[in-house]
Amino acid sequence: MRLTRAGEYAIRCLLYLSQHRDRPIISRKEIAEAMDIPAQFLGKVAQQLARAGLIAIRQGAHGGYELVAAPEDITLLSVVESIDGEIFLNDCIHRPDSCDRQAFCSVHLVWERARRQLRDTLAGTTLARLVEEEGHGCANRSPGP
Repeated sequence: MRLTRAGEYAIRCLLYLSQHRDRPIISRKEIAEAMDIPAQFLGKVAQQLARAGLIAIRQGAHGGYELVAAPEDITLLSVVESIDGEIFLNDCIHRPDSCDRQAFCSVHLVWERARRQLRDTLAGTTLARLVEEEGHGCANRSPGP
């Protein structure tokens, strides 16, 4: 499994919004510039994040994106799966009927264990924790003049 570019951009967007909770609405342009995300692509990703209930999109001259949930309540798993869908490492995990060897295949058990561990790791990582750990890193950058 490889995180898609859309998934990466979604994480960057939400990190920026989490880092700047003192400002309820932040423009798409500001986020795009600060987090190195193409503005058009960010617009598409934001629509998916809004459908997932993670952000609200405000229209108009003073519009932008607003974080709906608290960073403490948003996990990397919820972000990734809101963009890329449920994580599966192999077809036999995603579609059990695609493999006749499941009942005796030792590799199937490895795929399932790896999937569970990855999901647990992502589910145990919140945006609040990442913002805290990042300190003055990329999520704290402000756009240039």
